[in-house]
Amino acid sequence: MMMVSLAQGQNTKVHYLSGSDWDFFCTGGRNSGYWTKIRVPSCWEQQGFGTYNYGRDYKTYGKNFRFADEQGLYRHRFRVPADWKGKTVNIVFEGSMTDTEVKINGKSVGAVHQGAFYRFKYDITDKLKYGAENLLEATVSKMSADNSVNNAERLADYWVFGGIYRPVYLEVLPQRHIVRTEIDAKADGSFRMKVYTNNGGGHVSAIISDASGKQVAQATAAVKDSVAWISADVKNALQWTAETPNLYKVTVILNHGHQVTERFGFRTIEIRRHDGIYVNGTKIKMKGVNRHCFWPETGRTLTDEIQLKDVLLMKEMNMNAVRCAHYPPDKRFLELCDSLGLYVLDELAGWQKAYSTKAGAPLVKEMVTRDANHPSIIFWSNGNEGGHNKELDDDFGQYDLSNRPVIHAHHRPGNQFNGIDCNHYEDYYSTQKILADTNIYMVTEFLHSQDDGGGGAALHDFWELHWHAERGAGGFLWALIDEGLVRTDLNNIIDVNGINGPDGVLGPHREKEGSFYAIREIFSPVKVSFPAAFNGTVQVENRFHFTNLKQCKFQWGLVNFHKPGDAVAGYEVKKKGSAAPVNIAPLAKGVVDLNLPADWQQYDAMVLAAYDPFQKEIYRWVHRIKSNTELLNGVLTLNDDPVSVQESDSIVTLSGGQVTVMLNRKTGMIAGLKHAAGDQPSFGDGPLLVSGNATVRDVKVSPRQAEFTYDGDMKYVRWEMNGSGWLRLEYEYALNGTYPFAGITFTYPEHFVLDAKWLGKGPSRVWKNRLQGVTDNVWMNAYNNASPGRAPWTFPEFKGYFADIAWMEMNTVQGRFCIASPDTGLYVRLFDFYGLNDVHPNPALPAGTLSFLDAIPPIGTKLAFNINNNTRSLGPSSEPNRISGSKKRVLWFYFGLPKPVDGKKEQYNRPAINDLL
Repeated sequence: MMMVSLAQGQNTKVHYLSGSDWDFFCTGGRNSGYWTKIRVPSCWEQQGFGTYNYGRDYKTYGKNFRFADEQGLYRHRFRVPADWKGKTVNIVFEGSMTDTEVKINGKSVGAVHQGAFYRFKYDITDKLKYGAENLLEATVSKMSADNSVNNAERLADYWVFGGIYRPVYLEVLPQRHIVRTEIDAKADGSFRMKVYTNNGGGHVSAIISDASGKQVAQATAAVKDSVAWISADVKNALQWTAETPNLYKVTVILNHGHQVTERFGFRTIEIRRHDGIYVNGTKIKMKGVNRHCFWPETGRTLTDEIQLKDVLLMKEMNMNAVRCAHYPPDKRFLELCDSLGLYVLDELAGWQKAYSTKAGAPLVKEMVTRDANHPSIIFWSNGNEGGHNKELDDDFGQYDLSNRPVIHAHHRPGNQFNGIDCNHYEDYYSTQKILADTNIYMVTEFLHSQDDGGGGAALHDFWELHWHAERGAGGFLWALIDEGLVRTDLNNIIDVNGINGPDGVLGPHREKEGSFYAIREIFSPVKVSFPAAFNGTVQVENRFHFTNLKQCKFQWGLVNFHKPGDAVAGYEVKKKGSAAPVNIAPLAKGVVDLNLPADWQQYDAMVLAAYDPFQKEIYRWVHRIKSNTELLNGVLTLNDDPVSVQESDSIVTLSGGQVTVMLNRKTGMIAGLKHAAGDQPSFGDGPLLVSGNATVRDVKVSPRQAEFTYDGDMKYVRWEMNGSGWLRLEYEYALNGTYPFAGITFTYPEHFVLDAKWLGKGPSRVWKNRLQGVTDNVWMNAYNNASPGRAPWTFPEFKGYFADIAWMEMNTVQGRFCIASPDTGLYVRLFDFYGLNDVHPNPALPAGTLSFLDAIPPIGTKLAFNINNNTRSLGPSSEPNRISGSKKRVLWFYFGLPKPVDGKKEQYNRPAINDLL
């Protein structure tokens, strides 16, 4: 075997022209009509030039609308070293919107390139002045002269831009050089490679190395008709999957001269018709999301840090796949998917209309020749939702030696392709029907995440449906981010184009919505169940496809929660440890003994975290050890001090400690509150049933308490004052039917609230069909009026439904008050809020502003104007609440601050009259 040294080869030299300011002339819109400077790469709208358009403006404004069609004229001077003479020099554009005409030193370098999302290059060897300054001129037309390019790329549901928005560089090669390569590396270690050279014969040598740099194989082949075929076998090759992203490197040398290096992975992709999608012989299911290349300040011009951020956020959500919607991404993004592990659908543009064959054929070639060697790409997607030119289907394989499958990401039934149905936005029950059919179902868009709907809401039901279905291949949520753009023409506000752009599970700057956390739990490959009679062991299901749980780690901590009066939220870890490794094969179930200490039951809760083989946290669960009653020890400070009860014709007054409550005899509601050492809180107008009717029938007053009995659905309300000032409310109601919510409500002025602290699930709000992603802790959140899809994207939202509350302390401009319940399953509704942006709050809210509930509503979905309030269609957890029978609950209230336990006196002289308020 001929040994080859890498030192013999000459690498391709890359000299970047971008990354600096170029001369620029914009022909229309803002800052047009004169030469100035612009940063390259960039979208020129984000640099203050031209006119903004959203791709659906043609729909918004009707048939009289015309897209802005300004041009950008670029000039850039650069020097070329004298020693480049005799070499081949290409100028490479990674992406330019949309038609791009290039000249060097006043001479055209080739045909105008049409298509915004693709790498293109020109040989400019004979146009350059060596050892001297050269002039690059580029004319970029925002709208293409080819209508099919505009149809495919710009009539779309996303922001459309103009400009050289990806890097530009010179590529310097020996006269005889390698043009490109195609790799086919199978899971069994077999390796094939097609090497294209620019001319002549000779030979090509290839050296394959593993991640440590160790050479594992080499081969040599003759060049015939400018092409060489390389074959090799790597023994015991480590396979590439999204769980095990093992990469190898092949260095190819032409005639001991030019050399190129490619990273690749050994993996085999199969579509087994009527069965599923297989990687390396194992059926896989996609836990994916659709991603736009986008950042608010820079549009489609992204830094490497943003690319990495997006991949890490998807991995944090326990996703294993991403669909590049609706165009090929930056190459750096694919490199990160290779190294960190994500299955990729690489998509030819075509939002709902396709390229013509003439326009599309060269773009398929540019896309595939750039991306073919990325192991993360397992499908080529030929357009979106009708944007499929079927004449291009067989073009992909012409440039891809591994001959990946091609799919059509469509939105109408009957368009399955290659045995895979991708139909978009089916409901739960139509999904069941498709899964029962003969095709594999890999849905490429579902659960549209506009506002707070979709995303994690109803996902559990959909995911379980796919997980257990033989032909269920999973799918891709729409979408990763809200496409909110910093408008340089509107004082830098972030614009989501109304109803069109706010459809991500992350905000524009990747702010994490509640769905983010729900998805993370639902997609967790480790499922943990705590038995009702927990004894230190947990049931575990392994939903990894390739990873045995003995490669993972389980760590636990025994914790005590902070109390309402504590200065901080959270918990204190008192003891911690780990479970012994447990052998649970992929897709199997087992039991994990956590090896807890003998005194584990003395603590408030146990925190359990699972870590993958790369020491990344998969998910963290919190299991309450103590009951609510036990957790309220030290919160409810009760005593036997005297209580005063007074009656009048209209009011019953209960007083204990420093607290007085006045109850309306006619309505049973709070008529007033006082605290001897503070302001009068404006809490009242309750208890009122949020579903059902109730009219006071009778009032019985006894020492310490007043009991109201009712006609209607409320049976009784019993108020009891403790000598400490804690006020106990016990109530029972009975309902029979279907209801959006159930429980009682009060009012409190929202604008008086400063913050809230609670022991319960958090940090995010929940819906009936999105109870995942929240864990028990003492959480604290400052008041905000945030809502998903709208500025300022402050999360977690302050307002909403919050689950499993043991106690909640409200901090207001009138002082503090605390609510607690020894009973489980309490939801607290905080004030008025929108789930889906509508004329009125959607879903509809209970009466009042501060509610204590036993049942809450599910949320529907929204796609542009269309709101699906038929939540039943989204599956079992999205059904309205069916309630039959009675519900009894106890709440405790304390209004104000209790007396200092240390007896410390005020360090100031309090004014006799508060002149401000």
